[in-house]
Amino acid sequence: MEDALTTTFKHESADHDTDNAKMDREHVPSNSLKVRSVNIDTYRENIIYMRGDCPICKSEGFSALTRIVVYYGERSIIATLNVVSDLVGHGEAGLSNEALKRLQVQEGYLIQVGHLKPMESFKLVRSKMYGHVLESAAFEAIINDIADGRYSNVELAAFITACSGKNLSDPEIISLTRAMIKKGEKLYWNKAIILDKHCIGGLPGNRTTPIVVSIVAAAGLTIPKTSSRAITSPAGTADTMETLTRVDLTLSEMRKVVEKEGGCFAWGGAMQLSPADDVIISVEKALDIDSEGQMIASVLSKKAAAGSTHVIIDIPVGETAKVRTAEEAKNLAIRFNTVGQAIGLQVKTVITDGTQPVGVGIGPALEALDVLAVLRNDQYAPEDLKQRAMSLAANLLEISGHFTENESLKQATKLLESGKAFEKFVAICHAQGSIKEPMRAQFRYDWFSDRAGRVEKIDNRQLARLAKLAGAPKSPGAGLRFYAPLGTSIARRDLLLSVFAESAGELDYAKEFLRSIAPELLILSS
Repeated sequence: MEDALTTTFKHESADHDTDNAKMDREHVPSNSLKVRSVNIDTYRENIIYMRGDCPICKSEGFSALTRIVVYYGERSIIATLNVVSDLVGHGEAGLSNEALKRLQVQEGYLIQVGHLKPMESFKLVRSKMYGHVLESAAFEAIINDIADGRYSNVELAAFITACSGKNLSDPEIISLTRAMIKKGEKLYWNKAIILDKHCIGGLPGNRTTPIVVSIVAAAGLTIPKTSSRAITSPAGTADTMETLTRVDLTLSEMRKVVEKEGGCFAWGGAMQLSPADDVIISVEKALDIDSEGQMIASVLSKKAAAGSTHVIIDIPVGETAKVRTAEEAKNLAIRFNTVGQAIGLQVKTVITDGTQPVGVGIGPALEALDVLAVLRNDQYAPEDLKQRAMSLAANLLEISGHFTENESLKQATKLLESGKAFEKFVAICHAQGSIKEPMRAQFRYDWFSDRAGRVEKIDNRQLARLAKLAGAPKSPGAGLRFYAPLGTSIARRDLLLSVFAESAGELDYAKEFLRSIAPELLILSS
């Protein structure tokens, strides 16, 4: 499938193998500009930089933040205009790194610019902002435009905000999910049972997925696991697995790995399974928003697109987790089941303890070390991570119909403790390209208790924030090692946690934040 943010237009084809700056000048369109690489990272947004005194800017009536179409031969992108005075020369247009990549041009090439037609679907977003219910066709129009790159980050933020909280009804979530599935690729497997699992997040650590996939695949079942990168957390499964193996698989590569080993650890964003969702997630991350309706649509659209038939949803519940109360968890579970049933997925929700981190590591490489310790049956492996992963794997074995409720946990335990799950993990990693050891960041700060007591309460959100301030997930080796779970008896000068960062400046920033939140991060009984 063509890049979701690249739209094909019928223009006279340029010779892509030569520098089109050498075109015969008499055939150069009047709206042409020479590309200047400005080496600016704008994340996922295409940005074009043009001079305020540029004749094209003046004649076309372009102004700052105008959305314009940029053409190169038969390829085109939609970009946001930034007006500058001296970043580019006369007759030039600067392109951000993302725009250069998506348009597939180099410095010196000639591009053309033009007006973007009015975006009809944004009228529907405005309707939603005023509380109106949207029909299926409305969500299809919005999702198509998002996937085709027609929405700026500002417009995406408006859509996300309009759908946040409880603003989407069940029928709207179903429509949104179906629209996301319809727009992207879809995998089909020649098997009746295709398994998958997902944790809604909000809990530091809790990197069960690589362990679960290894157990289930070792049992001879199929689990084509696609995972996302972090949205509001210090690490997503894709971030963690990237410290161990390659995760940016193409659809054909993913299929080969799954057909050979029964499972995979792939980043969903590389495969266009639900392309609009990846664009939405990029803005949700900046807004630090993960709304309920969009979360359900995001999770289940990717499961359906990956060809899954049976899915386990892990919902951690805790005062500082994403889901705060048992009642909220129950309502969320009902909505997952309702939407799953509507799109043909058998969904089983599992409500788990979300009062504290799971495992010791928080951050991509640090969580990967926990995963390896559990799979290798290391005597110091975090027991809570092991037990949670085995329980989730047992649930998948049970819903597959191949094992009874009594047999499933015994089988999951046997596969893990015999080393067969680790063998399968290594085999999957090699099938994806290689396996490597994760590395912790070099700068470290140890935080010791200044008094004795028993750990009564942990603020998960502040722990996650501390790990992010240390550099996670952008710096894979950054994050925390946390040594004080609930119920631990602490003596004065006991080590509570270690902060890891890639630079001294990041470590200092994290240390300053830690000092400011220390009284609320851990509550000790006297």
